[in-house]
Amino acid sequence: MRFSAAYDALLARWPAGTDELDVPTPFGTTRVHAHGPAGAPPVLLLPGGGATGLVWFRTAAALGARHRVLAADILGDAGRSVPQGRPLRTPDDLTAWLDALLDGLGADRAHLVGHSYGAWIALSHALRRPGRVDRLVLLDPTQCFAGFRPGFLLRSLPVLLRPTAARALAYVDRETAGTATDPEYKRLFAYAAEAFAGQRPVTGRRPDPSALRAPLLVLLAERSAAHRAGAVAARARAAVPHARVETLPGLTHFALPTELPPGALSGIGAFLDGRA
Repeated sequence: MRFSAAYDALLARWPAGTDELDVPTPFGTTRVHAHGPAGAPPVLLLPGGGATGLVWFRTAAALGARHRVLAADILGDAGRSVPQGRPLRTPDDLTAWLDALLDGLGADRAHLVGHSYGAWIALSHALRRPGRVDRLVLLDPTQCFAGFRPGFLLRSLPVLLRPTAARALAYVDRETAGTATDPEYKRLFAYAAEAFAGQRPVTGRRPDPSALRAPLLVLLAERSAAHRAGAVAARARAAVPHARVETLPGLTHFALPTELPPGALSGIGAFLDGRA
């Protein structure tokens, strides 16, 4: 199966000492890629739709010396998590799944880092379960501070309605043009679109971020086609005055998180440590 081969190829890019965990929850088993000292502060990484937790391989290498990095294949989306038991249908179910996942990982509290769809899940959880989230990092978050640009949705429709690997690869190639986005990640994304064509991840309303109390770092892709970075930055600052909001030059929505520059990775580490 092409997806399985692409998955294993990207898994091989993870740092030495990475563990593969299968964490049971009432909604099924969640695959988690774990790196870093077992007793270090936990950081749960949530990927964008169709990306799998493997997309965080560079982030894991950057954070793993001081943190326990835990990158999940989101249940109900692409990857090696296995839905079974209670159906995952609503945002309330997502909250219960994430609670159970943290419990299974032995983490009463954790830092949350999310990209795109994963950022929406992370922000929603921080608002619903403030006692379980220490610090929050959102990478080009969608449906958090603003909606999608209509043109982005139109370009996405062929992949959503009639997904094939060729169509998905052409789409992600176009959306990452002008960047050095990792080709193995793009292949995994393309094969995932075909292999998991029948799955529809849980979505919901845009949350109200004004109630957020956790320290927040928002990193936006300057050339994101998903939304206008400047408008999202302004709305994020207005909604969460204590947030740090930065724009990463030259990057597109799908270039994240594989192409996070070294300065951004070190900045995320410093933020999670409370040093910035």
